[in-house]
Amino acid sequence: MGKTYREVLSRASSFLEAEGLEGYAIQYLFLARKNWQKLDWLLHMDQPISQADEAQIEADLQQLLGHRPPQYLLGYEEFYGHRFKVTEDTLIPRPETEELVALCLDQTDATANLRVVDIGTGTGAIAVSLKLARPHWQIAAVDLSEAALAVAQENASELGAAVAFYQGDTLTPVRDQSWDMIVSNPPYISEQEWELMDPSVRQFEPQMALFAAENGLIMYRKIADQAKECLTPNGKIFLEIGFQQGESVRRIFSEAFPDKKVAVIQDLSGKDRIVAVQ
Repeated sequence: MGKTYREVLSRASSFLEAEGLEGYAIQYLFLARKNWQKLDWLLHMDQPISQADEAQIEADLQQLLGHRPPQYLLGYEEFYGHRFKVTEDTLIPRPETEELVALCLDQTDATANLRVVDIGTGTGAIAVSLKLARPHWQIAAVDLSEAALAVAQENASELGAAVAFYQGDTLTPVRDQSWDMIVSNPPYISEQEWELMDPSVRQFEPQMALFAAENGLIMYRKIADQAKECLTPNGKIFLEIGFQQGESVRRIFSEAFPDKKVAVIQDLSGKDRIVAVQ
């Protein structure tokens, strides 16, 4: 009897862990490629593995050993209940950002007809998720990267979300319009944190979507400055931040909007993650 699925994946997993990498990544990738659920795995795991499947696992193992994120190998990531195409031109959407989407929905009147803009949209995950949850909202999304916008447009079209896309820096292409909500997960990692980043992030994810000057704060300063012109009087701003940036970002927006309440909100793991201006 040949090798079983379990044996081959277990060996690949140990190989990754010996290199200090996430062992489960290879099984996650394999099950996703096969479109197998837990039950399918239980039914197949002790069966002899096919040559094609063993070759695929070996090829994926080499990519993972080279620090390539499994989401780029699959070409998608799940976010807020939807599947988004990802490429190396876009950041991989993170679970923490789902908390930002949930907060935007939770802190606003579901029946209101809001005009919303998402800055630095990447895959379009935030803008598209908001549009699917609130179809009556008018939603726009901005990104500096043409390649990222192409992916975001494809995701919006695939998921049936009518979002208007603009290419440009922060709010520049939409400053002449007024907005009831500005939401953003901007680049916020400082150059000093480069060494601390996971090699998979450093090597494969777009640096333009990750790093920002002035200790990672430049984008917040730009957004605060531009938002003064185009946020409606009762408008709100929701921003994802780095876990050490709460106080700095709170100060930037308190100075820009002295009449609004600016709060730093923790994520599920208790780290500062969102600044809300309302």
